[in-house]
Amino acid sequence: MPAFVRKGAPALLGAGTLCAALLLTGCAHPEPHAPPPTSAPAAANPPAGAARAGEAEATDARPAAPPRIPGIGPVTQARVPDGTTQALVVTGDTENSNTATVVLHQRAPGGRWYEAGGPWSAHNALKGWTADHSAGDLRTPIGVYRIGDAGGRLPDPGARIPYDEDPEFAISGTGFLGESLEGSFDHVIAIDYNRVPGRTPLDKERPLGAGKGGGVWIHVDHGGPTQACVTLHRDDLRTLLVALDPAAEPVVVMGPAPVLAR
Repeated sequence: MPAFVRKGAPALLGAGTLCAALLLTGCAHPEPHAPPPTSAPAAANPPAGAARAGEAEATDARPAAPPRIPGIGPVTQARVPDGTTQALVVTGDTENSNTATVVLHQRAPGGRWYEAGGPWSAHNALKGWTADHSAGDLRTPIGVYRIGDAGGRLPDPGARIPYDEDPEFAISGTGFLGESLEGSFDHVIAIDYNRVPGRTPLDKERPLGAGKGGGVWIHVDHGGPTQACVTLHRDDLRTLLVALDPAAEPVVVMGPAPVLAR
């Protein structure tokens, strides 16, 4: 295999901070027209729950919960790193579905998440999804994974994440529906499942062992389901490549809708 050419060193990811604004409410107290009476002493033990003189009504000072990505429940949201401000959400209808919808969400400075790309149609693995992926099971792993390395047979379309152009991304053969696979790896984005981040997507090291699979990418759609990858139409993938910002610590959040909503 020829040496890989890195077009751009891996970017150093900055940590973002979610800030909650505190609203301070002032209470005005007009001067009395006459001095308060002194003949009636104040009650030593006012009834429970009664407000003391001059004291504003108590309010709930607990900070509001951080906004969640649309369609994502609290359990899944908790797995998104605090510093992440870009999240690519890949949603299947059911555990066994092999088509999905993809939306790129961005977090605004105030904390609110909004749609920054898509929705795009996609394919995933032939048999759907799994929370315990293994090599050859024909299912796409469910979870939250970082995405920060890309590459392809064709030149870099303008990605800010590191991109490796290499002829080793060439592929031939047919898919599960008899469709041609040629050009499927013209552009790819590596999903950090069982791989070493910061390396070309072609890297074969598997930290969890070969039995847990690997080489799970986002690549060009070939018109049918995949072994484990997620696919997007060529123009949509190129748009995504240009949009991803390493400073935003992007992640992919993927799985069937009922699981992601937990």
